[in-house]
Formats: sequence, C-alpha cells, structure tokens
Amino acid sequence: MVREQPHLLHVFSTFVPAGPESRAVRLIEGAAHEFRHSIVALDGRTDASALLSGKYDVKLLAAPPRAGSLATLRRLRALLVEQKPSALLTYNWGAFDAVLAARSLRYGRVIHHEDGFNADEAVEFKARRVWARRLVLPRVHRVVVPSRKLEKIARDTWKLAPKQVLCVPNGIDLARFQPADGRPSLRHALGIPSRAPVIGWVGHLRLEKNPLRFLKAAARVDAELGAHFLILGDGAERAACEELAAKTPTLYGRTHFVGHQADPREHYRAMNVFCISSDTEQMPIALVEAMASALPVVTTDVGDVRAMLAPGQADWIVEIDQHETAWPLAEKLTALARDADARARLGRANREKALADYDFATMLDAHRTVWRAAVQG
Repeated sequence: MVREQPHLLHVFSTFVPAGPESRAVRLIEGAAHEFRHSIVALDGRTDASALLSGKYDVKLLAAPPRAGSLATLRRLRALLVEQKPSALLTYNWGAFDAVLAARSLRYGRVIHHEDGFNADEAVEFKARRVWARRLVLPRVHRVVVPSRKLEKIARDTWKLAPKQVLCVPNGIDLARFQPADGRPSLRHALGIPSRAPVIGWVGHLRLEKNPLRFLKAAARVDAELGAHFLILGDGAERAACEELAAKTPTLYGRTHFVGHQADPREHYRAMNVFCISSDTEQMPIALVEAMASALPVVTTDVGDVRAMLAPGQADWIVEIDQHETAWPLAEKLTALARDADARARLGRANREKALADYDFATMLDAHRTVWRAAVQG
C-alpha cells in the first residue's frame, strides 16, 4: 500500500513574486516528492504561482472572503477543518489570523515564518503585534527566521525560547549564477551602451524597499560617467518611480524598468554594481543572487546585510538617515562606478562568500527537517 504524502498548507497574506514567496516556491518544488502542497493567499493574489514549474501538483486554494478579523478567523477555521493539513505553514504578520485559527482549534502543527517588517514597523514595532506574538507563538511547533537579527528579536522581544526559534539563512542554486560579464546582447536590447556602468536594483517595489531613495541617489551619480540604472521588480511604488525617472534630467533615458523577471540571471550579468536602498531587510535573496553574480554592493545598513557581505564591503555600507541617505549612497555608487579594480575585487570576494555560505541544498535540508518533525509531532 502506497502511503499518502503529508499535506502542507501554506498561508500567505499575498502570494506575489517577492522574497518569501519565491523561496517558498523553490522549497515546495525541492521537496515535492516527499510532501504535497496547497497555497492560500488571503488577499486573493497568486501572481507568484507563475514561478511554479508545473511539474508538480501544487494546489492554489480560494481565499476565504475577508470580513473583519472574527469573520476571517471563522473562515480560516473552516478551511483548516476542511483541508486537514498534516502541518500549517504561515508567513509573516499578514497571515497571523491563520495562526490564531489553528490555535483556536488546538492545532499545534504550525510552522510560522517571519521574514521582516513592512513600512509600518520599519522604525518601531507595534505593541499589539508584539503582544500577539508573545501570547500565541510559544504554542506553535517552530518559528523560522532567515536572519540573526530576527532570531534575536524573536528571543528578546517576542520572548520565545531559544529552542523554538530556528534561523535558516536563505540559499539559492548557486551553480545557475555566473559572474557578471556585461551581457552585451541584453544591453543592446535595452539601449544601454556597451561601456556604460550599469547600477542595478532588484526587489518588490514597495515602501520599505525604498526604491525612490535608490533613484534619488542615482540622480546624483556623477553624470560624466554616463551610468545607466536597471530596476527589476513590480509593485505599488512603480508609478512614482517611473514619474521621478521621467522628470529628472539625469535619470531620463538612462533608467530601465524591466518589471519582475522570473529568471533574473541575465540581468545581473549586465550590471556592474548592485544597490540596496531599503529601510528594513533581514536576509534579502536578491543580495545573495547579486553576490553569486560576482557583483560589488552599495547598501543601506539593514538586517544581516553587513554580515552577509564579504569583509571588504564594510566601507560601502551606509547608515540610514531618512533625510540624507541618498547622498552617501550616491557618493559610494559614483566611486564604485569609477573604479573597475575595486569592483572586480569586491565582486570576487562576494561570490566566494555566497558559494561558501548560501547554497540552496543546505536551506532545503533545514526546512525539510522542520516539516518532517511537525508532521510527525
């Protein structure tokens, strides 16, 4: 008799192509022979399903209609009773109603993931959310985080026992990424001169990623360099970014919005410098991809970014000041755009660190171990 695969139910606030969702797709497909999976996006958006290869049976379930917290809670309880998952996997505060629904059913096989904070908690935590996490998360099977900073927050602020919090750094299939080489064909298609420095930005275009800060810094990069700016991603801030690029003389005609790219490898290869301009991060997957592409990085000092990068990158990290951060970012972007030797040196060091520390197989093994323990628990 063939034993049925354990059923994992994944609940997201939204399932759009961003870091946690992209990681979940890769983990789901990496463990598809051992588990079957269903996904619920509470806002009904399932854009990230386009990242699924189609090789495996991953079900997209209809979201229960939202009608206030109590009604949503009741509908999520009904969903759990109907689906009878072997384990429930929830992602970030936006899916916390599902954690509460499981708790109300005395269902303990819950793995809750925390990947960071939205713009409303970039500077200060909301007390209600802190207390909710303190009260509920000690009763779930495990809380999984990707960064040491979040691990510390889970222990010190949410008061979770150390054994309950598991830090699993994000990993990617490093063998698929090659060192940046200018990618002449892509540059030609985008209208970028072959010798122009290309500064790249990758992420979901939302407030906490602060893509407008990147563009304000880009506008101040020495115009004599003739740099071009390549932006991968979609989101609520795209219209504002496109408007700024269109009306700023130093950006007009040199800023390229290419939207979300399911496979961004060729775009990384076309870059010379990678930039992070976020107000808050933990362990961005885009940074690992840039490092694997042997790119030097200019970044705000957020999350685990300083520890992730090669040691020589310390001078290229900018402290956040809400009013002045664009200027130091611009200075460092200009300096790297001018210095090919520094770019090559830092890029090699970043690639070596990525190869040593951020392999997908290691991440998959850690998550699969947690899934097995929850199912058996």
